[in-house]
Amino acid sequence: MNLKQLWKNCLVEIEAGMSKANFSTWFKNTAIIKEDTGIIYIGVPNEFVRDWLINKYHKLITKTIASAYENMRAVEYTISKVENMGDVDKEEAPITSEARVNKELPLKDLYISPEDNLNPKYHFNSFIVGGFNELAYAASQAIIDNPGTKYNPFFIYGGTGLGKTHLIQAVGNSIKDKYPNKKAHYMTLEKFATDFISSLQSNKANSFKEKYRKYDLLIIDDIQFIGKMEKIQEELFHTFNTFHENNKQIIFSSDKHPNYIPELADRLKSRFAAGMIVDISQPEYESRLAILKVKLQEQNIDFDKEIVEYIASAVDGNIRELEGSLNTLVCQYRLKNKPLTLAEVKNLLKNNMRPKKNMAIKDIVKIVSEHYKLEEASVYEKTRKKEIVKARQVVMYLLREDFNVSYPLIGQKLGGKDHTTVIHSCLKIKNDLKNDPQLLQELEQIRIMFK
Repeated sequence: MNLKQLWKNCLVEIEAGMSKANFSTWFKNTAIIKEDTGIIYIGVPNEFVRDWLINKYHKLITKTIASAYENMRAVEYTISKVENMGDVDKEEAPITSEARVNKELPLKDLYISPEDNLNPKYHFNSFIVGGFNELAYAASQAIIDNPGTKYNPFFIYGGTGLGKTHLIQAVGNSIKDKYPNKKAHYMTLEKFATDFISSLQSNKANSFKEKYRKYDLLIIDDIQFIGKMEKIQEELFHTFNTFHENNKQIIFSSDKHPNYIPELADRLKSRFAAGMIVDISQPEYESRLAILKVKLQEQNIDFDKEIVEYIASAVDGNIRELEGSLNTLVCQYRLKNKPLTLAEVKNLLKNNMRPKKNMAIKDIVKIVSEHYKLEEASVYEKTRKKEIVKARQVVMYLLREDFNVSYPLIGQKLGGKDHTTVIHSCLKIKNDLKNDPQLLQELEQIRIMFK
């Protein structure tokens, strides 16, 4: 097997799915340096690149190599001096159909200003407010009225597809409209890290600092990837301090609470907590219904009330999934050029909806135990220790609510408990959730681990 050619072929596929700047920053000077009993060892130039590839691109790299080398068992990364191995020979490398199409298409989002990087389609006039995001919305309005002094920093977290990016970019666009003299900038953590690494490589660290500290509002998306990156955490810490000391607003978004970002420095956790941390949860039925009505109105399409209500009840995932299901129905509606029946909608959504989660009960016990820092075995024991009883009740509640496991089976698997005990536990958690925001937050974090 020619390792050099294998990596070249893989890089062609990897490059087609990302920007040239990102590809150059993270894959330049990388190479497959050896293969040992199915383990592929990739040489990388430094620890920053190694950590970023592991955190952000490991699945992509593994999948790409596996499709080209069927004997691959695992991928490991090692710091090694490799010169220009990541530069794909454009004359030798085949051009994929995807790359060819992308080359022929006009630049995506050409209307986004490179100065602020804000997408003008994200505004509050198209933002649906419901119980799932009303606190985040209220806080964002207070920030627009008093940027830099109210809730600084502002940290939003929640699962994928719940509208975090829409909200934080809408704040940026609103501040830009309201205060023409203020400079705003939106970016992902990946872009922040890419620019930082590039500045180190070109000995322009001071230029990097000046570039970002000139803004009055800095919005950083997907901050959860910062775990394990000590140098980037350090630079973000100093950037944060500069903004805070000068009453400049800084906003972060993440898929998890800062306390659950792996290996995040305590001083950054402390800085995040000094402002406001708020979550966006899954939209409830009423919010899903409102979102559907707005989307249909935007497309000037009128579905029967019964159909809209069915979609809102059947698609109970995130907003992105809801919009995807609606787009499927709208496409079929336009194709047939006549109203859809409820039976047709049910049939179309059947193939478009996510399958129900499927996990072993022992895995759920493991995740909950780790969250509450308990031994797994303790959840099955007959004990009245408060912390163990709570963890066991959470396991029972999640098994019933998220995985639809029967009460008798839950009791049987968790130490031979009677089904009435399970019912009581589920009701206890359900009632506590109404008045205990901390418990709600804990369940959100546990559910993220199910994905």
